[in-house]
Amino acid sequence: MIQVSRFGKALGAAAIALAFAAPVSAQQIKLMTGPQGGSWYPLGGAIQGIIEKSIPGSSVQVLPGAGISNVVGVQTGKAEMGFGNAVSSVDGVNGEEPFKGKQDNVCQVATLYFQYFHAVALADSGVTSMGDAKGKALTTQQKGNTGEQMTRHALQVYGLNYGAMSKVNHGNYTDSVSQLKDGHAQVFTLITTVPASSVMDLASARDIRVLEFPNDKFLALQKINKGYDKRIIKAGSYPKQDKDIQTIGTWTHLVASCKLPEDTVYRITKALAQNVENLGNVVNAVKGLTVKDMAADVGVPMHPGAKKYYQEAKVL
Repeated sequence: MIQVSRFGKALGAAAIALAFAAPVSAQQIKLMTGPQGGSWYPLGGAIQGIIEKSIPGSSVQVLPGAGISNVVGVQTGKAEMGFGNAVSSVDGVNGEEPFKGKQDNVCQVATLYFQYFHAVALADSGVTSMGDAKGKALTTQQKGNTGEQMTRHALQVYGLNYGAMSKVNHGNYTDSVSQLKDGHAQVFTLITTVPASSVMDLASARDIRVLEFPNDKFLALQKINKGYDKRIIKAGSYPKQDKDIQTIGTWTHLVASCKLPEDTVYRITKALAQNVENLGNVVNAVKGLTVKDMAADVGVPMHPGAKKYYQEAKVL
């Protein structure tokens, strides 16, 4: 019995020693991304690999999510980090709808790439602008997804809402594409990169039209939310698209709990900046990202750890 007792004490002492030897920056992180099948989920996996390799003892769990729900998740402690879209994150920070109060535990880590809002109509639907969508069947993402929020805004600047549609379906991209292929919907809205694989899938079966958002509608959207920006979907991006199409969009960025230790976020930011090539291999839109791009102000307060790195890199 005495020998067992000594052995137990030795094990206890060893455990204590290992605990104190563990890296002080070791961190268990939950990272909310996007739905499986989208670009955010694999991008989250790439970030997981970078963090776990760069910060000894750290562990990252990648979770599915969506732009709005990720901000709420970080705010409430469901996750320590998450992807967001500037247009909805700004609403969260300011406590605007659809958020219930100011999301004051959400801090900016890095701006990553631009996402384009797509409003796609079947070519034979008679829909040539979002204003023509009245009385048509619309398919978009589930509530909690930034694309769904932007859809409501896009309808609003044309004097429409969901009530003006014959039907509104909320689901994933695969469901939406199937609905248009089968003729159960005429208009599909989403936010993604160009070219969007789901739109290409649809275009393989049906002739489509990508709808334009002219300057007056863009300015009206900016009055609703300063996070909106405009971009061009270049001619030839999609089958039978013979001209440039102006659309709206916003920045995808990485946020973290403001309570996450400064040193941890500093090391994460530095690791991401040094491994941009790995991220670009997962999402093409990230290719060419610079440290200065990462430090871009999107209207969300900067985490002190990220700010420290960007100041050292002399981009702030």
